[in-house]
Amino acid sequence: MSIQEIRLFGDPVLRVPAAPVVTFDRELRKLVKDLTETMMDAPGAGLAAPQIGVSLRVFTYWVDDELGHLINPDLDLSEELQEGDEGCLSLPGLSFDTKRAMRVVAKGMNMHGEPIVVEGSELLARAVQHETDHLDGILFIDRLDESLRKAAMKEIRESEWFGQAPPVQLSPHPINAKWL
Repeated sequence: MSIQEIRLFGDPVLRVPAAPVVTFDRELRKLVKDLTETMMDAPGAGLAAPQIGVSLRVFTYWVDDELGHLINPDLDLSEELQEGDEGCLSLPGLSFDTKRAMRVVAKGMNMHGEPIVVEGSELLARAVQHETDHLDGILFIDRLDESLRKAAMKEIRESEWFGQAPPVQLSPHPINAKWL
């Protein structure tokens, strides 16, 4: 297990929908542990596999002292909305009020391939939606209205980290994807 480098805005892996997990093996368990250690070190409320360069449908979360992970999530969202401050480890120092569903029921698998359900409201619901968006190639700034999105892009362009692409590294985690 090790802390991984978090990919920043501009890295193409953040904009590509991740592949479903089909193999629940030792490599997947190592990925979940790496995600957990990296998220807690950052620290953050959640971290998706694409944020460390692995294009698989896996994320971890750490909200209100509840630590967990979800693989291949499928979400049921409440119609009731919340608006609150949201940031992202892949967009350091940036946060904006973002609308999300107030409650979520997320069905998926754990790292052993067993079905699990994560139910939450407020911050946990926000984190689960945010991380699932990462698995679909969506960033929270994509959810902002046009004026806020323009403000976010201005902040990104003015940030110290913008344009500093990390060196390309091969992930130690296989994605088991077959290319056509």
